Amino acid sequence: MSRPWQALRALRLRLLGPAKELVGTDQFGNKYYRVPKHETRAGQTIPERRFVEAVNQQAYQYEMGDFPTEWEAWIRKKRNDPPTIEEILKNENYRQEMKQKIRDVSEKDKLLQAKEYKEGLVAEPVHTHVKGHASAPYYGKKEPSQDPTSTANTFQPGSWMPPGSSSSHNK
Repeated sequence: MSRPWQALRALRLRLLGPAKELVGTDQFGNKYYRVPKHETRAGQTIPERRFVEAVNQQAYQYEMGDFPTEWEAWIRKKRNDPPTIEEILKNENYRQEMKQKIRDVSEKDKLLQAKEYKEGLVAEPVHTHVKGHASAPYYGKKEPSQDPTSTANTFQPGSWMPPGSSSSHNK
């Protein structure tokens, strides 16, 4: 590199800081960058910065799983070296195997429970269905009470009595 070019590069580094370096991409097309640790012209040390340029630029369109967990760990500095595509694929295969094993065990457990219920070894769980909310007056009853009717045209102050009230004195 020529001497003037080195001087310009050093000046740019002091004024603007180092350029971002492409570290890698994932299977979704997201690009991962780092800006190395550097010193400003005032002598302040700026720590390394890691970030991603996502394929999907709108933040509201992100969903869980858009970034591989290995890359997320690298961005959050939980790991020093960026992941390789082989590592990501190996871990993804492992996660799929675990999901399949969970489904298999769950199915075996359901079959075992059904067998135990059939043989009478275990009592079947009681399935109760309660309509309404606990604060409703008809909680636990099969049907709610009749719909209230409006008394806006015939209402007289002090004349209302709660339903089922035995005292019939009006004030």
